[in-house]
Amino acid sequence: MRFSNPFKSMNKLAGVAAALMVLPVAVACSSEPVEETGADVTSELPESVEGDAASGEVPGEVAADDAATGASIVDVASANGSFDTLVTAIQTAGLEETLSTEGPYTVFAPTDEAFAALPEGTVEKLVKPENQDALSQVLAYHVVAGEVASGEIEPGAVSTVEGSDVELAVDPAGMTVNGEATVVQPDVIADNGVIHVVDTVLLPPTFDPATLL
Repeated sequence: MRFSNPFKSMNKLAGVAAALMVLPVAVACSSEPVEETGADVTSELPESVEGDAASGEVPGEVAADDAATGASIVDVASANGSFDTLVTAIQTAGLEETLSTEGPYTVFAPTDEAFAALPEGTVEKLVKPENQDALSQVLAYHVVAGEVASGEIEPGAVSTVEGSDVELAVDPAGMTVNGEATVVQPDVIADNGVIHVVDTVLLPPTFDPATLL
């Protein structure tokens, strides 16, 4: 089964995508939203972003209770503890409400270690208010409209909410995205979609880190 694309009929998210040009917790979120005050939001980043990305640790599996009825994708990511950077990025980009209430979505969610492996300073620049469009573009590149479990995914190109395709490969060893990101934990079910945990941050083809302010 290939991904369907109900995104075209989802007017609210389509408006968000157009307005942000896009990239991928208000419901029971444990972290406070980042206020757009122009303050240095890098102070809100989890320590793992600044730490050693070479730990090689696979994030702890998401407990079944985390994906209970009523828990959105953002709720599940917040509760797990391996996605602090991703949750901060979603809040900063203003996508918290959308990914908490709309759906369904399939999200390839990078771990904190995946964000920490980006070139030094990339995350700190992305979460600056002046780079919100670029951050939204990167985030939306991790989101596909529709909910598809790993067992239903067929190899090939799939369109993301950002507009560009990701290339999925499936073999007995598991699933990879764009030949660079490995799905280290598939099928984390939330009320409004499914999360496939990846060990690498996906960057859209049109994204240029050199343009970050």
